[in-house]
Amino acid sequence: MPKPQPHKYRTTNWRDYNRSLKQRGSLLLWIDKEMEWLAPGSGKQGRADKFSDAAIQFCLMIKNLFGLALRQASGMVASLLKLSGLDWSTPDYSTLCRRQQRLQVCISYRPNPKGLHLLVDSTGVKMLGEGEWKTKKHGAEYRRQWRKVHLGVDAETLEIRAIEVTSNREGDAQILPALLNQIPADERIESVSGDGAYNTKKAHAAISERNAEAIIPVRKNGKPWKENTAGAKARNEILRAIQQLGRAIWKTWSGYHRRSLVETKMRCFKLLGERVNARLFNSQVAELQIRVALLNRFTQLGTPMTVAMP
Repeated sequence: MPKPQPHKYRTTNWRDYNRSLKQRGSLLLWIDKEMEWLAPGSGKQGRADKFSDAAIQFCLMIKNLFGLALRQASGMVASLLKLSGLDWSTPDYSTLCRRQQRLQVCISYRPNPKGLHLLVDSTGVKMLGEGEWKTKKHGAEYRRQWRKVHLGVDAETLEIRAIEVTSNREGDAQILPALLNQIPADERIESVSGDGAYNTKKAHAAISERNAEAIIPVRKNGKPWKENTAGAKARNEILRAIQQLGRAIWKTWSGYHRRSLVETKMRCFKLLGERVNARLFNSQVAELQIRVALLNRFTQLGTPMTVAMP
């Protein structure tokens, strides 16, 4: 049977999407004159913070967006404030470095009233290691180390709704409950889509606790689970459907191919940097969360709407 020809797609909102792409390059996009720049009094003994978390996050977003060092980021923020006519003082590089370790990053998103279709996957970000050319030419002098970034993406809005940062030893299925806990309890999760790495009892149990549908393929030699739990029953139903319909038809019928959207978002995530620059773990988590905040802001400006051509 010949392989069917792939569909061709056409963007229907090109004018609006083109406008949003140009807005991404605006330097003043990130400045909100209503921002609470200075930190409110804490009422506790000791020296209080001068700058708010919003101010620190703004400076670190500029740093990550343009790939600057802390000193250069501080100088760029000062120039942006001056161009905007704001007489706000600018945090110095040591303040940014210190506050990044305990920063609570604010990630904006749009709740989905129709129900959230969550797409989950993970990727690695280089933390410590030598360049590819040096390793190929002269060999590696020490082992390369990575941070593993686990993401949960809304299939409708394409915004990142959950992020967890771990070492490269952590498995995908082990982190899934933590990703689901980041979704508010009052927001309905319709489905959770992941690859075969999430086909574990712990992952299916976490999905069933949120009354969501699991769209996770079972390996070819998979056997039914004997446990009488909601997660095991859902997984056995997937196995039965794959055996009756075939793996290719099941993926089309269940909507599993939507999972490619999270891989596309991973690519966008890595365009902001293949390497994490911070040295301490808490600072690395904040740095990666700030990249998520940047991507969500870009997504909120506008995304392409495509339809299949006849």
